[in-house]
Amino acid sequence: MSILPQSPRVLTIANQKGGVGKTTTAINLGTALAAIGERVLIIDLDPQGNASTGLGIERQDREFSTYDVMCADCSLEQAVMETAVPRLWVAPSTMDLLGVELEISGAADRTFRMRNAITGLIKTSQMAGEEGFSYILLDCPPSLNLLTINALSASHSILVPLQCEFFALEGLSQLLNTVEQVKHSLNPELSIHGIVLTMYDSRNNLSEQVVQDVRDTMGDTVYDTVIPRNVRVSEAPSYGKPALLYDLKCSGSQAYLRLASEIIQRERDMRTAAA
Repeated sequence: MSILPQSPRVLTIANQKGGVGKTTTAINLGTALAAIGERVLIIDLDPQGNASTGLGIERQDREFSTYDVMCADCSLEQAVMETAVPRLWVAPSTMDLLGVELEISGAADRTFRMRNAITGLIKTSQMAGEEGFSYILLDCPPSLNLLTINALSASHSILVPLQCEFFALEGLSQLLNTVEQVKHSLNPELSIHGIVLTMYDSRNNLSEQVVQDVRDTMGDTVYDTVIPRNVRVSEAPSYGKPALLYDLKCSGSQAYLRLASEIIQRERDMRTAAA
């Protein structure tokens, strides 16, 4: 029997390295999935709360946050907020998350708090006869801490953003080892959904070399879509908007739309292979 509900599909976006585009990917992939008809929830598990801010959620408006959810002080349903993007919701984060490890470290279910919260959300919507989410994306902090372990324990698969830089593959083995450990001890259903190369600069020979090296090393695990370095994508968060709302036609927005389509196709292929 599956330990995770098969719908919605739950994806963790993680990499212990900072500045690789995790939050940018969470925001814009979520927006792209919503734009092509999916109902999407982004769960912000980074104490910096950049995914929440980038979706226009002001800090003073975050009555409940993922900190409250992790401490079992409220349900995930209570923390979820609408965004300006149709069919896209967010469970916001606050700096309080910095102390959550100490607060729940002695709890027997400390690695399953988020899984339990997501399962509760799904059951509540089913009992109410409401249309549920088709995708849940968890945006993780740049570390392999208890928050990231919670996300991996609650997910069907992990999506890894990898910056097109010289040390791109450095640290990836540690992350993949953590995924294997979580798979063996906490969540046997966890798999690698894919690796997305970010901040690609076509004018830079190094970027092309990194792309080739990662594809040679990781093979089909790497998505075909590559996210370019794009000024409009970088500007969008300062306006509290995903890039797709800020400038739909820019190269970054178009790349995330392609990535969303590729992810949906991989999901179909995975289901077909499992059938």
